[in-house]
Amino acid sequence: MASLAAAELLALRNRVPVPAVRVNEAAVATAFVSERHLRIAGRAPTSFAPLSGFWQAADGWVRTHANYPHHRARLLSALDIADTGGDQVLVGVLSKELASRPAGEVQESVYAAGGLAVAVASAPAAAGPALVETRHVGQSSPRLLAPASVPAQDVRVLDLTRVLAGPVATRTLALLGADVLRVDAPQLPEDPDTHTDTGMGKRSTLLDLSSPGDRHAFEDLLSQADVVVTGYRPGSLDRHGLTPDVLMDRYPGLIVAQLCAWGWSGTWAERRGFDSLVQAGTGIAAIEATADGRPGVLPAQALDHGTGYLLAAAVLRALSDRQTTGGGRHLRLSLAGTASWLLHDIHPTSGQGEADLYDPRSWLTETESPYGLLRHALAPVHYDGAPANWNRAPTRWGTDLPNWA
Repeated sequence: MASLAAAELLALRNRVPVPAVRVNEAAVATAFVSERHLRIAGRAPTSFAPLSGFWQAADGWVRTHANYPHHRARLLSALDIADTGGDQVLVGVLSKELASRPAGEVQESVYAAGGLAVAVASAPAAAGPALVETRHVGQSSPRLLAPASVPAQDVRVLDLTRVLAGPVATRTLALLGADVLRVDAPQLPEDPDTHTDTGMGKRSTLLDLSSPGDRHAFEDLLSQADVVVTGYRPGSLDRHGLTPDVLMDRYPGLIVAQLCAWGWSGTWAERRGFDSLVQAGTGIAAIEATADGRPGVLPAQALDHGTGYLLAAAVLRALSDRQTTGGGRHLRLSLAGTASWLLHDIHPTSGQGEADLYDPRSWLTETESPYGLLRHALAPVHYDGAPANWNRAPTRWGTDLPNWA
């Protein structure tokens, strides 16, 4: 979808036929596990933290996510576990504590404390949120993009996302020529390894939206942006006046793309979540369970990566629509929507594909960066004439000035 949307936008800008599109399955398979292939100066990145994973509860299983220090602290606090003795000791303490509690009780207690834990569903959930929700907002003249050599050239994207789907989407837009500036709050540090994987082609700056000076800088960026992509839980940016309706009322023609974990309605809409938790809560972990009943996972963080490329495709299509009809666009996607699509709307096919037997080395390359030499996956987005690699390595997190290139 992203490849086709990119090719169509390029053709529209240049008033030429749509270039041929062919996506290689092996390239997709490699990119969907890009974090596993990444090497930073020869070092493999850190994966899940010791307190993240599946745990036996009194009546089933629970999945925790404690990769970020603040989530780790909230998990321990919710369960009245003292943060002493190091993670290897705490693994045993956490395991014993969780085994004494019902999974649902753990889920709600940790959620109330601002942490992340989900009771593992025993079977697939019913059909969930829509895959992509699109709304045309307001009236404005078409915001014309000039002829270009790549689809998103001169498109300015404000990236307000974190692990992992949102950064994959904006990384894809950067590949296709967009000027992508990621904005983070200084009090919420990003995992360096994750930033290295998803920061290709982008720049990164820090702004505290509660600070008048930083807010002024942000407003200046916003006034010149074509696209704003957000990846925080619904409502979390409202206090800063960043609701889609307010943004598009102030800036007609703006494309606002939102991403969340659990969908945009229902009792779970405002909950935090990551790919691993959504797999657990929607029944995917139960489908992937081992013979002894232990929950399992998909071979890749497919909800994150899949949603990321769908989000990039939706933005590219919105840019094409704006080019012809004007007006703003409001896009909404969720990991739960992608999970529902995988569970209910995709039918398996027989026969071997390109990705069944392939050498990932064909889809890896090396790039010098401020972090050292990176070995990383190439982007799977392809059409005739598409860029093969990003035009810049990731900069160090938070070190760029808050301005457009």
